[in-house]
Amino acid sequence: MYILRVCRGMQNCWRSSRAYEHFCKGAPWTLAEKILYTHLLNPAVDLAGAGADPSKVRGARYLRLGVDRLAMQDASAQMALLQFMTCGMSQSAVPASVHCDHLIQAYEGAQADLQRSLETQHEVFAFLESACRKYGIEFWRPGSGIIHQIVLENYAAPGLLMLGTDSHTPNASGLGCLAIGVGGADAVDALTATPLGVACAESLGRASAWKAVAVVLGQGCDSAPDGRAYRAWRHRLHC
Repeated sequence: MYILRVCRGMQNCWRSSRAYEHFCKGAPWTLAEKILYTHLLNPAVDLAGAGADPSKVRGARYLRLGVDRLAMQDASAQMALLQFMTCGMSQSAVPASVHCDHLIQAYEGAQADLQRSLETQHEVFAFLESACRKYGIEFWRPGSGIIHQIVLENYAAPGLLMLGTDSHTPNASGLGCLAIGVGGADAVDALTATPLGVACAESLGRASAWKAVAVVLGQGCDSAPDGRAYRAWRHRLHC
């Protein structure tokens, strides 16, 4: 039932978007594509001439998107914030958060490891907290929890387009949003409301109902062993 509510909420957001009304009505778009297209800053430019034909968009268009939220972990947030400080802005352009978890290394146990991190990484944590306070960014101090669980419980929501400076950021997509892992430069772009530019992925085809994840991943690796092909599977949800 939760999945059905997520899908219905996303459908309502999609059908009220400019992209749907003027360019995409009547075409079989995937959930990921619907989230992307509802965040297009200028659908008239990025989808011009596509009509309702997915084949004219997938693998053929470059999209410029507005991001809803940014999450950063302590190891990668440092350089992003240092660069942001040179932009002359008084606060982040989008809701953002910094999570202090990656610099806590596991050796003995939770309390001992946390205390060691507080001592050895004191300067880093102090800088991150000060920068977050100055620029209106939420700060999750050491011991608050793992970034991905905090994002799931506090920030992820159906239809959201968010970025995170960690390769596991897509974990949040399980709640119906589109969460993408990025590097520090893209994080600074999000903080300054610079459009996120992405190439629209090609389609590998439709995965059969309830195909095992390992099978889908294996087929994707077989078709692109060098890791350069930018393609996606389409999957129909059966409820």
